[in-house]
Amino acid sequence: MQFSRLLYETSSRKATITLNRPDKRNALDDIMVGELTTAFTQAGRDTNVKVILLRGSGTSFCAGADLEYLNRVAKFDLEENRNDSGKLANLFRTIYELRKPVIAVVHGAALAGGCGLASVCDFVIASEDSSFGYTEVRIGFIPAVVMIFLVKRVGEAKARALILRGNIIPANEAKELGLVNTVVPATELDRVVHSVADELISQNSLHAMGLCKEMLSKLHGLNLMDSLDFAANMNAAARMTPDCKAGIAAFLNKEKMTW
Repeated sequence: MQFSRLLYETSSRKATITLNRPDKRNALDDIMVGELTTAFTQAGRDTNVKVILLRGSGTSFCAGADLEYLNRVAKFDLEENRNDSGKLANLFRTIYELRKPVIAVVHGAALAGGCGLASVCDFVIASEDSSFGYTEVRIGFIPAVVMIFLVKRVGEAKARALILRGNIIPANEAKELGLVNTVVPATELDRVVHSVADELISQNSLHAMGLCKEMLSKLHGLNLMDSLDFAANMNAAARMTPDCKAGIAAFLNKEKMTW
């Protein structure tokens, strides 16, 4: 499929989705949101893809919402705003619930909705020169959709500080807060990203990782008894899968499993 806002390519069981509006610092608009949803859905369905990389072209990962788009949104009525917000929520849910690992490859600025895009991924690997911020309150807006996933990622106390201050923080501080997994020199970013992706591809069962992601997306909000019942059922189902049976057999025979 051809995209106007993205680049999409697959190689070595990786799908790379690149935000491709470098002249606008990869700013989000309704078209890009729609294309991202399509691209992630496509990668999720591609049986040759095991890991997905999300990155930005040019000098930034994603600097937030496009100014022309914000000007249009300011004229929307309530129903139009609900519909538009629902599409963004659907994109974030698509990424979060995708049954394949997603790695955000961050360089430069990841701000507002762009910071939200990173925070909804499973791994965030950032260059030392990158910066992060939920700056919405500084223009009288709120990161409503982003907030749900940010709280899941870093906890409520840290999310409160990030959201209410609306300040921009460097990559190392974002790592201390748990927003970023790994910070590396810019020259090492690609090497480290592909090293992590290759590890996931070669050493881990895709089906097992998918089951783990399903559990993580559903556990929040369950009471203890319901959580344990859900976990027991998932445990039992996992034991019945071909991947689990093959993996256990290889382990018992002291053989290396190649996935």
